[in-house]
Amino acid sequence: MVGYGRTESVIINVLSDGNPKSFREIVEASRLSYKSAESALRRLWMSEVVMRTEETVKERNKIFKGRGGVRANLRSYHLYMLSSSRSSDSLSLHGTRFVKYNKKLAKKNVNEVSKAKLVLNFLENNSDKAFYSKEVVEALKDRNIKPSDVMTMVRKAERKGLVYVRGYKMHDKQTPFKEGYLLTWITPDKNREKAIEEAVEKTNVTLSTRSGTNPIIERVHAISDSIVEATKLRDLVSFEFLQSRLNCSPYETEAAVKRALQLYPDLREIRVFSTFKYYYHDSISGEDLKAAVAMKENYVRAIKGRLNRIGHNWEAAVEYFLDSLTTGARFWTQKHRTDSMDQKRITVHLIKPVAHRKSNAEVDRVWEVTPGPLLKPTTYVLECKWGLVQRKYIDDFFEILRWSKDFGVDTPEGRTIKQGVVGVFAGSAFNPKENVRLKDESVISLATYAARMNIQLLKAADFNEKLRDRGVPKDITVQRVCRIAKDEKEVREILEAIWENPEKGDGSLAKVMEKNKNVYEFEKILEKTD
Repeated sequence: MVGYGRTESVIINVLSDGNPKSFREIVEASRLSYKSAESALRRLWMSEVVMRTEETVKERNKIFKGRGGVRANLRSYHLYMLSSSRSSDSLSLHGTRFVKYNKKLAKKNVNEVSKAKLVLNFLENNSDKAFYSKEVVEALKDRNIKPSDVMTMVRKAERKGLVYVRGYKMHDKQTPFKEGYLLTWITPDKNREKAIEEAVEKTNVTLSTRSGTNPIIERVHAISDSIVEATKLRDLVSFEFLQSRLNCSPYETEAAVKRALQLYPDLREIRVFSTFKYYYHDSISGEDLKAAVAMKENYVRAIKGRLNRIGHNWEAAVEYFLDSLTTGARFWTQKHRTDSMDQKRITVHLIKPVAHRKSNAEVDRVWEVTPGPLLKPTTYVLECKWGLVQRKYIDDFFEILRWSKDFGVDTPEGRTIKQGVVGVFAGSAFNPKENVRLKDESVISLATYAARMNIQLLKAADFNEKLRDRGVPKDITVQRVCRIAKDEKEVREILEAIWENPEKGDGSLAKVMEKNKNVYEFEKILEKTD
């Protein structure tokens, strides 16, 4: 076109159809570079050949990110069209006002561009520190900076290697801290490895300074220090030790350990006998790690022996009452690789891993009861737990049932437990103070929560009540039997003797305690020598 350069002519041709277009659409249609198109479009607007929307158009976009799901963002942009008349300074099209060039609007446009750059300027000018994204917003709020402005510019700068962004590192993603992502400037003219190392150190300093106001960070640092210290001594740290040092509940300790493993990828977890959790730093050598694990295995065999003994005795006690008081019960049996394992303990196959169990899980007992000749049998699956039972144990049991081949089924609403299958969770005691908060913010008891999942709860108090009905003295309890019995066989013998001769219960227990005195003494010696 006469009087216009080649770039301007291309843009005029793109807009000649009369339809308003965004800058992105103009670039795609003209195949010009962003820089060339931006300069040419501004020249056309200043010469009043092109009109622009007076206010930015805001559009919410949804972008499918594959496994990442659908991401939504708010896009702001101007629309451009050819001027219809040299004399008219503005026009309205489909409710949108288009205007010709004026200095006031041009100045506003410049301010909008510099507003986006304020974020990077702030980080660069304070390159010796790291800031949470919320802190950046707070520092620049007088310039109308919003959270979306911060992270939009930061992500672009991150791709260019100018900003280091840190959050909670999970297996396949990174999530922000409570105060947002941690941001710090990366000096581009420094050695890349050195610059990254400095950026990480700056974020570590910021995290440490927030420990006084953020308990979880304080616990994370204590966990990291304990693990590193133990690794230097060629040792492992147990979950129980961490809980004792933090002086908090198992839930709080578990949450803090999870965060520590996310924040510090060089911290590792290992399970001894697939159950007991220990932690170490990956700087430990392979030989030292192998030796430390062997030491912990010996410790578990010795110290955990008493708890294992009582735990297995509790299973036997529950089975005794179920077998004695349930009419028509048929217990499942299963052969195992070793004869030492009770054949009534059932190994179920999982179609999806549950916690640390990959393909198999064990349940303590499975039995069937047929109400009548024409009725389908009900299958009961038992899980026993000695000690104070918490919600996480019930959730774990429920997951095993629904993801097992034998007891779970697929439905249009998702995986659930089959009809006719009832879970039974037997605990020596359930935490009376623990309540469950549902999604609707309502609070229910642990027993009500279990009932909603079709899981029945059995307590030691339920079995003690049966003993009282039989005339057994109050000082004889199921818990006491489990503590003094040497093994599961002896539990059954004691309960049978008490059941048949309630008045001789005290004498029976006294004989057993005298016979097993050496067992108790040996366990005490092991505990003292740890």
